[in-house]
Amino acid sequence: MTNTSLLLIARIALGLLFLVAGLGKLGNVEGFGAYMATGGIPAALAWPVVLFEILGGLALIAGFQTRIAALALAAFCVASGFLYHFDLADQMQTTQLLKNIGLAGGYLALWVTGAGAWSIDAKLGRTTESYA
Repeated sequence: MTNTSLLLIARIALGLLFLVAGLGKLGNVEGFGAYMATGGIPAALAWPVVLFEILGGLALIAGFQTRIAALALAAFCVASGFLYHFDLADQMQTTQLLKNIGLAGGYLALWVTGAGAWSIDAKLGRTTESYA
């Protein structure tokens, strides 16, 4: 496989995570808002978070504004990990926290590399070099 195809696979895999999560919350945004409130985030931000997840996932999959989307999703993973999974006495929660940190690493790798040749960014002339 080439780097171009591997970057596409990475974008799709990392983007699907947020796209599916956001779409899944559409059936019960109010319940999601109540869950958000347990971490100190106002429930009123549930809709913006759901839209962020859907649009961020789609942006990565399409390779549109990839670096911005990847950096935002990395920050989201770290913040949500510490807000909702920081319980070092609970092995499951610790695993979830580390999963979020690991995902943030993947998003940061896309932030560094950019979307690759098979992307909207490339079609618009946004290459890795143009961000350096």
